Amino acid sequence: MEEIKIEISLKRLETAALSNEYQRLRDLATCAARGAYAPYSHFKVGAAIALNDGTMMIGSNQENIAYPSGLCAERVALFAASASYPDQSVEAIAIIAMRDGIVQSFISPCGACRQVLLETEQRYGHSIRILLCGKDESILVASAKDLLPLSFSY
Repeated sequence: MEEIKIEISLKRLETAALSNEYQRLRDLATCAARGAYAPYSHFKVGAAIALNDGTMMIGSNQENIAYPSGLCAERVALFAASASYPDQSVEAIAIIAMRDGIVQSFISPCGACRQVLLETEQRYGHSIRILLCGKDESILVASAKDLLPLSFSY
């Protein structure tokens, strides 16, 4: 039996030191989170996407009493971008979570969102930078492949 190790590389970024692009994505994700529809969990998530032409899109989680009919912020944003701008690739996404109006520690996308991020990378032929935003720091992931190393693919 051979043991195989899978390693990923993440970058820890102080919120105060984010680049202008990442700060703009973080701010948009925060605005999106404030508009989330989360009457059951009270856990609001926002996502902001930068497309290759400079367009920015947002999404927020949308819950439904008929669980699991809701949708995560990441997929709302990715699907809106794909529907509105099918020829523009996704360059980066920022994700942030809030509870009671307070930014939480960074969160990572669920498995379904990871799979959608990965297929979006495959669709456009390049990695998507993923910024997991927390109150005082963020984690930068270079690619969805790093979040889903043993992924389902075509």
